[in-house]
Amino acid sequence: MDEAAAHESKKVKRKAAIFLAVIGLFLASLIGYGIHWAFFDMERIPKGALLDEKVSPDGTYTVKAYLSDMGATTSYSVVGELIFNKEHNKTKNIYFQYSQRTAEMHWADHDTVVINGVQLDVPDEVYDWRKNGNFTK
Repeated sequence: MDEAAAHESKKVKRKAAIFLAVIGLFLASLIGYGIHWAFFDMERIPKGALLDEKVSPDGTYTVKAYLSDMGATTSYSVVGELIFNKEHNKTKNIYFQYSQRTAEMHWADHDTVVINGVQLDVPDEVYDWRKNGNFTK
């Protein structure tokens, strides 16, 4: 009987360990998502005054550049917003540069925009200064 009780005890401990591991992974995932949402999600960047607006040569996209003021302790930033003209004006932030007040934009072709010297193939590429000036997708 002792052997059966020991086996049952082992099964219960294994189930408890698996349950705690699953709960731990869930909580870690939730915390990770919360940190990303609060600090790194480009869609949460506030937009301020409109600086410039350019429509792509084929009219598929519009890029608007805004001057963003994120508070008293930060410098001005430029935020570039891509508007999908043929998809009911769906929007996506594609450019974010800290400590900048101007935006020089032009379209290199129907799906490549250049904002302050940064070339982006829309709609996939995104520039975010917080990621060391590298492109992110």
